[in-house]
Amino acid sequence: MDQEGVNARFKRKIAGVSALGAVLSLSMLAQTLRASVPYVCAAQGGVLSEKSGVVNIGLEGMLLSSGLASVAVAHSTGSAALGALAGVGTGAAVGLVHALLVVKGRVDAIVSGIALNLAAAGGTRVVLRALYDSSSNSPAIEAFRFGSEGTSGLSMLVRTVLDPLAIVTLLSTVALVWMLDRSRFGLRVRACGESPWAATSAGVDVARTRIASVSLGGAFAGLGGAALAFEQHQFQSGMSGGRGFIALAAVIVAGWMPGRAALACVAFAALDALEGALQGQSRALHDVVSMMPYLATLLVLAVLSCRESATRPPAGLGKHADSG
Repeated sequence: MDQEGVNARFKRKIAGVSALGAVLSLSMLAQTLRASVPYVCAAQGGVLSEKSGVVNIGLEGMLLSSGLASVAVAHSTGSAALGALAGVGTGAAVGLVHALLVVKGRVDAIVSGIALNLAAAGGTRVVLRALYDSSSNSPAIEAFRFGSEGTSGLSMLVRTVLDPLAIVTLLSTVALVWMLDRSRFGLRVRACGESPWAATSAGVDVARTRIASVSLGGAFAGLGGAALAFEQHQFQSGMSGGRGFIALAAVIVAGWMPGRAALACVAFAALDALEGALQGQSRALHDVVSMMPYLATLLVLAVLSCRESATRPPAGLGKHADSG
């Protein structure tokens, strides 16, 4: 073998070792945890909404609208906390609109969700233009700052673990698991999703329960939108990038169980973080890795579609209490 071939082989080995080191590093772990927050929040919003019997494909729109609201408020007030609250409130408001359209207005949930996504995609551009004279991105903002400002993997991991939005996401996920399993409200939510007719017979106000569930689910998604915007330190047009749809896929994969949905979201986020970890590698490898979250979503859903018993949605999903 000539010297050039030896050098090329040596360079490939070095690149492989470098890529493996990037994947197994603390930086990769920190990026995975940080990237999982919007996924997990959106998924928990989807679980709560669909557990009550209301299909929700509007998670993408909730992430977008709440992300812009959080940045707009944080930029105008200089307070990241107020910005996060604005994101949560906006998500809840969008969830309320979806719930009223579906539960009270009898609009098809798929149509309502698509309409919300389209309205958020176009509306955020309009608001960006009105506020900042740009339809692509907002000015930079200061997000929460805890821990060292170093660039090492350990510093990044500490900042991620101490981030208030990450902590709130973890606590709210645990609270949601407990609420659905142990609380009276959780029992009503599950009853409305499994059999709205039986719930009505037992004296449960199905419409009110579903509206509350979808609105609270929107608040979860709003927290994810704020986290996504704060991670980028600005709002960018279309920055949700399909995360709402992937989160909905995680809900289906997890069988509408909040704990399992969170774990599925971490797995999808790891594929997302892998793209950043391999940025220095070849262009072809980077392009393949960037497609992995979407390819994995399609693959898992295709496998589950062949196994009807793998996941079972709530029996009353998409059905009204007076239609049985």
